[in-house]
Amino acid sequence: MSQFFQIHPENPQPRLIKQAFEIIRSGGVVIYPTDSSYAVACQMGDKGAIERVRRLRQLDDKHNFALICSDLSQLGLFAKIDTGTFRLLKAHVPGPYTFILNATREVPRLLLH
Repeated sequence: MSQFFQIHPENPQPRLIKQAFEIIRSGGVVIYPTDSSYAVACQMGDKGAIERVRRLRQLDDKHNFALICSDLSQLGLFAKIDTGTFRLLKAHVPGPYTFILNATREVPRLLLH
C-alpha cells in the first residue's frame, strides 16, 4: 500500500515526519526529493527493505548505496574521516554532492563491497 504526503520544507509537520519514520522503521520504503532527482530510502540494516529498493530500481548486488546523515558529526559514526577530509566536507555541504568514503564497522556488511 502506498501513501503520499507533502512535508513543508521550511516548517515540517512533526506528525508527517513521525509517519515517515514509522514507515521506514517498520520495513517500508520512502521516496523523497533531493537536489538533483528523487531518492529511494529505507532503514540501513533492513535486508528486506534493501532488497525491495534493489528490485524497484533494478540494481544488482554490487550497487553502492548512499547513507544519508543528519549532520557531519553523525557521518563520523559511519565513515572514516581524517581532518583534511572533514574540512573538505564542511566547505562543500550542504550541496549537490556525493562523497565516497571508507566505511566504519557500524555500516552493516550487507552494504559493504
